Amino acid sequence: MLQERFGVPERRACRVVGQPRSTQRLDPPTPSDDEAELRAFLRAFSKERPRWGWRRAAKAARREGRQVNDKRIQRLWREEGLKVPYRKRKQRHRGIGTAVGAMCPIAPNVLWAMDFQFDTTVEGRTIKLLNVVDEYTRECPAIVVDRSIDADRVVATLDRISLTRGYPAFVRFDIHSGSGADRCSRRGAGRRFDRDRCPLVVAARPTGAVRRPLAC
Repeated sequence: MLQERFGVPERRACRVVGQPRSTQRLDPPTPSDDEAELRAFLRAFSKERPRWGWRRAAKAARREGRQVNDKRIQRLWREEGLKVPYRKRKQRHRGIGTAVGAMCPIAPNVLWAMDFQFDTTVEGRTIKLLNVVDEYTRECPAIVVDRSIDADRVVATLDRISLTRGYPAFVRFDIHSGSGADRCSRRGAGRRFDRDRCPLVVAARPTGAVRRPLAC
């Protein structure tokens, strides 16, 4: 592949990958009829029992009278690319603060998501974005962009939005929000820390339009 793609000689290509040149002239071994039959058996076994692995396949092969050991079954199983599908366990949402049912808002202005997003201008300087999203309507009441946004700026943004919309019942923060969460909770909005679901997942929709090269 290196010779075809980069046009380098065989000697240099073998030196790069650390492979002896003599192996390039060897034809791939032809599998025996017994091995081809065993490979077909493993493919059929994996299709029939997708939740079973190579160990059970080895036991099933020996029950059918095949004289095979576990190492050979494991090698052929891997060469055929067979694997048991991984089942990911659903983790329970853990956090502190007020529980909000199944973490689903039931009306507008009940649950807001607030979190920070970072980007870089064309000159290499970092900018910070504060995203505020109503999780029920997917509205974005505010996107604050600046070089630095502290806790006072977060509270001021919440106060500015509350002049027209009022304070939400709950505000969802990331677990590392710090003093901004404490100050917002004093404004009458309950707080909800979230370890598993980042509010930026919700805020990605309105902020996607502002992600372009900036020269500020």
